Amino acid sequence: MKVNTKPIRVLMVTSEWPKPGVNVTSHFIKRQAEFISAAGVEVTVFPFKGAKNPLNYLTNWVRLRIKLWRKEFDLVHAQFGQSGVLALPKRLPLVITFRGSDLLGTISDRTGHYMLASTIHRFLSRLVAAHADAVIVVAEHMKDQLHPSIKTHVIPSGLDLQLFRPTEKRIARTRLGLPLDEKLVLFVGRMNQARKRGHLAQRAVEVLNQSMSAKLVVAWRVPHTDIPLYMSACDALVFTSMQEGSPNVVKEALACNLPVVSVPVGDVATRLEGIEGCELCEDDNPEAIAGALKRVLKRGGRVQGRESVKHLDENVTTGQVLKIYETVLGRQSAPAKLRLLKRAAAANR
Repeated sequence: MKVNTKPIRVLMVTSEWPKPGVNVTSHFIKRQAEFISAAGVEVTVFPFKGAKNPLNYLTNWVRLRIKLWRKEFDLVHAQFGQSGVLALPKRLPLVITFRGSDLLGTISDRTGHYMLASTIHRFLSRLVAAHADAVIVVAEHMKDQLHPSIKTHVIPSGLDLQLFRPTEKRIARTRLGLPLDEKLVLFVGRMNQARKRGHLAQRAVEVLNQSMSAKLVVAWRVPHTDIPLYMSACDALVFTSMQEGSPNVVKEALACNLPVVSVPVGDVATRLEGIEGCELCEDDNPEAIAGALKRVLKRGGRVQGRESVKHLDENVTTGQVLKIYETVLGRQSAPAKLRLLKRAAAANR
């Protein structure tokens, strides 16, 4: 593999590019693009709005063809399977990152049931995977959704460890205006989003209050940069989603040393394994969740979670993505690797 001093030029295609505001949940895509760019890769983002409308996809497929005809890029990196459809038929090498619902199925935010369009999404995602030059999934269990002949790389969404770090609890509560003398259980997300099952978290805390006083704190419609403060202010995170790939909020909580109580979903079992003070419930029974919360809150204190997620530092995962780019293109970018090593060392100080 030849060392090439010219930067790799990547066109990143995504239907989930975050817009300004506090309701955004896809920060992880923007963060990855920023870290890849900081490593020395020239990243151009092609954001589009699919909205489950075939006409939108057709219109943006044409727009992407025009952009690719200019021959300004070395490869296409599609975020989510549905975004990869726009890159077919290929004009450049294609890297695809599957992040959850694209392979596992799309659940209605209103009903909590799988949508009819979900079957089409999954079919198209598998079609894209079959034609991609490299396939990334964010969790090991997602590999089961692809044909065994398709080689996959498991690279979870990375963490910005300089943003997600512990703050002294009293300081965090004072900044957020939260009570200093109550047990606080954190739920991150929209309470009425069916997949997140905020009602289950709320019911579990209600059951908990029959034997121990605690308050549910909901972090929604708040700036993403404030989430670490909420995690430092609270005594435990409760996680109740019915479907996930590799949930970022669990990893972010661990980076802040916040105890986690979760239902068995996604790769949470792997994340919590061996971390004293965290609990993985056997099922999604509110009584079981309440019991786990009670044990965690009685134990008190923080957990040693940050050490367990240091390998998920965005600088490290960016290096893994960069290596895939290099393999696909048959080249090596030595300066970019040096930048990544320096950034990772700074983040872990």
